[in-house]
Amino acid sequence: MDHIVYVDAKAKAMELLISKEKKMIIRGAAGRITPYGRVEIGDTLFFINNNGEGLVKAKGVVSEVFNSQKMIKEESAKLVRENQEKLRLSKSQLNKFAGKKYIILITVDNVERIESFGIDKTDYGKMDNWLCVEDIERVKLN
Repeated sequence: MDHIVYVDAKAKAMELLISKEKKMIIRGAAGRITPYGRVEIGDTLFFINNNGEGLVKAKGVVSEVFNSQKMIKEESAKLVRENQEKLRLSKSQLNKFAGKKYIILITVDNVERIESFGIDKTDYGKMDNWLCVEDIERVKLN
């Protein structure tokens, strides 16, 4: 399955992924939000900055996935800290995710810059920071 993943432009997440300094993506919330349970090893992630430019600029392949069970604040903070070397979160990102009840950790390999392209979001009414698109060709604008 293909996924479109919005990454933090201010924290330069895409550049860190491309340079291999960042090896893991995190999502966290009070409940089980997308992509909880929807990402599998071998899936392709297409990265787009969350700065409004609307262009996919890189892709990578999922090599590991961890979907947590419901955790207390201390457990999730510990999990985030233990993975910080792979996550490379900014201080504000660290504060944002530490303490969430559900955490999703996704290790990504073979991240590479690709020729930029826009996406058609008309089938995705509620804008989210993660879109499960099945096949990227269905949403790719030429």
